[in-house]
Amino acid sequence: MAAVDETRYSGRFADQLVADQLHTVSLSFLVDKLDVRRGGVGANIAFGMGQLGTKPILVGAAGADFDEYRAWLDRHGVDTESVRISETLHTARFVCTTDADHNQIGSFYTGAMSEARLIELKTVADRVGGLDLVLIGADDPEAMLRHTEECRSRNIPFAADFSQQIARMDGEEIRILLDGATYLFSNEYEKGLIESKTGWSDEEILGKVGHRVTTLGSRGVRIERAGEDPIEVGCPEEERKAEPTGVGDAFRAGFLSGLAWGVSLERAAQIGCMLATLVIETVGTQEYQLRRAHFMDRFTKAYGDEAATEVQKHLG
Repeated sequence: MAAVDETRYSGRFADQLVADQLHTVSLSFLVDKLDVRRGGVGANIAFGMGQLGTKPILVGAAGADFDEYRAWLDRHGVDTESVRISETLHTARFVCTTDADHNQIGSFYTGAMSEARLIELKTVADRVGGLDLVLIGADDPEAMLRHTEECRSRNIPFAADFSQQIARMDGEEIRILLDGATYLFSNEYEKGLIESKTGWSDEEILGKVGHRVTTLGSRGVRIERAGEDPIEVGCPEEERKAEPTGVGDAFRAGFLSGLAWGVSLERAAQIGCMLATLVIETVGTQEYQLRRAHFMDRFTKAYGDEAATEVQKHLG
């Protein structure tokens, strides 16, 4: 979980930087606008799944300032009972300032996220009567390793989704985190980075995971499995392009909801692409509204009547 503070500076950062004084930078920018939004990979995915009615369980660590965010997620169908609340640290927070040239200066406070490593998945499983699939997304790196190992030792299916953390991980960590995953999620750039850092080829990685799910931006998604033809799904037509932040999280929410409903991989990918399209049309990762009739109209237009009929009975 994380809060996201976005500020707008009407000037240009470059105009305030002195080339021969960069080693002693001390600047303060008077900003014109402040947007405070909810965020965090796990919370974004859980929110999308909650919108689709699949009752996701959010696992992570937050601070005592989490109450308002918890209430929001609870109202939108997310089980937050397994969120650990730190006694000393605030919820993770990203602060970003954007100038007139769209350059950005940002900082990320990890805060309570570091306590995610203290959460045991068995406790979560015992509370809810078992876990069908655990998505291990970008989190405290030690927590990601511990939760992956626990899934393996307890035979709980898991999905590996390194996201923003892939930049700081070395090859050995990535190899540990993906080996045996039922699903491996990444975008195209991350796919190449995974192969480069691990030293494993695409074929070798496909031999170590159940499915490799690669998002392709505006071209949709590709799902691969060793020995089988890939499944490729395109995106619905966008009504507008507002902001790309959170689009990948929305795809995962739709895809995982489809898996929970028991539909085919192709159908799950279509649900994910439709939800991702709603997010790219909205500023903010949890600001979109899933109006079921509207969702199904657009889904039908994009993927046809047969696909829509199958999804409609689950969406309600």
